[in-house]
Amino acid sequence: MKLAYQGYDSKGKVVSATIDAPNAAEAKVALRGRGLFVTSIDTATQDKAEVSGSGSRIGSRSGSGIKGLTLFTRQLQVMITTGTPIVQALSALERQTGNPMWRDTIARLSIRVEEGVSLSEAMKDHPDRFDAIYCNLVAAGETSGKLPLMLERLATLTRKQLQTRNTVVGALVYPCLLLVVAMGVLSLMLTMVLPRFGDLFVTLDLPLPPTTKALMFLSGVLTSYWWVILLTLAVVGVGTRYWLKTEHGKHALFTGMLSMPMVGKVTRSFATARIARLLGVLMDSHLPLLDVLDLIREGTANIHYSRLLDEAKEAVTRGEPVSTAFTGSDLITPSVSEAIRSGEASGKVASSLLIMTDMLDEENEVLIKSLTGVLEPLILLAMGVLVGFMALSIFLPLFDLTAMSAGGPK
Repeated sequence: MKLAYQGYDSKGKVVSATIDAPNAAEAKVALRGRGLFVTSIDTATQDKAEVSGSGSRIGSRSGSGIKGLTLFTRQLQVMITTGTPIVQALSALERQTGNPMWRDTIARLSIRVEEGVSLSEAMKDHPDRFDAIYCNLVAAGETSGKLPLMLERLATLTRKQLQTRNTVVGALVYPCLLLVVAMGVLSLMLTMVLPRFGDLFVTLDLPLPPTTKALMFLSGVLTSYWWVILLTLAVVGVGTRYWLKTEHGKHALFTGMLSMPMVGKVTRSFATARIARLLGVLMDSHLPLLDVLDLIREGTANIHYSRLLDEAKEAVTRGEPVSTAFTGSDLITPSVSEAIRSGEASGKVASSLLIMTDMLDEENEVLIKSLTGVLEPLILLAMGVLVGFMALSIFLPLFDLTAMSAGGPK
């Protein structure tokens, strides 16, 4: 791989060239051996990856990204706690990391810290890996001299986020598998089974019931115009994806999610638990409340919760407690509102919220299991009804033919 780098030689002269190396980490080691101090190293592929990820927010990371971040935070916290200097800790993590993308990110962090930049500032150069909340908590730890404590809180925060994602994904695997099987069975019957029976019906010149005619028509459309259907689905999919990125599309999506009977309850529960945990962790780090609300809002994709956080910020600006905006809102569960109000009265909002979020996480796991427990039999029932309907529609003309033959002259 060819990498472009910039740096300084032993005489302080600026050097800019390229080097062939498997990755940025090994290139940096090779350049250090030449007596060069590297300030930046890039490849065209990496630049594209950073640009595409620069607009990501909390919760929009892939599962592997969250897992890598959790592992990185936990390992860095252990090393810093044992007294290892940051540069040495990053170098050790760079050697241990198996993921090439994370290895490159850690190498870049190490270079920036060697230049004298703080760890939090170096992390801000990688918004696809470290969001604003992460960087601010690291900055708070550096300022207060409690970086290991902040890294421990971040490790807990990312681990909870990874656990939530795994819980949701794991619960939806089987229902999604059932849907795929159901769609596959129906498509096979419409494109492979029905056309053969259609030829038989034409040969026998049988009168067909309306349901059979409808299925034969649908089968003919699928077999003759399958390319039109696939093209239409692709266009609709791409159009929907871009529409959901617009303000109107986001509003429609999140409003629909909150309005659906079971999905709305799950959405509220998980969003409330996440906001409560972030609020507790950030307030426990002694960050200003207005900055805390801004950070949480920046990482909130749901526009309804973003507006609620704006209202909370306006209430705090007027000198009112933050619970004023949350109380009475159907977006926040009453237990969380009461925990905030009780914490404000006792001066222990952060600890009250952290205790409450542990309870909410347990409730959310039960809620997800209950939801999937309802979905699975419903999908099986719907699949059985559809397959039975299609089978009955196919065999009805044959039953009529048998009845006509039995009632004929002997």
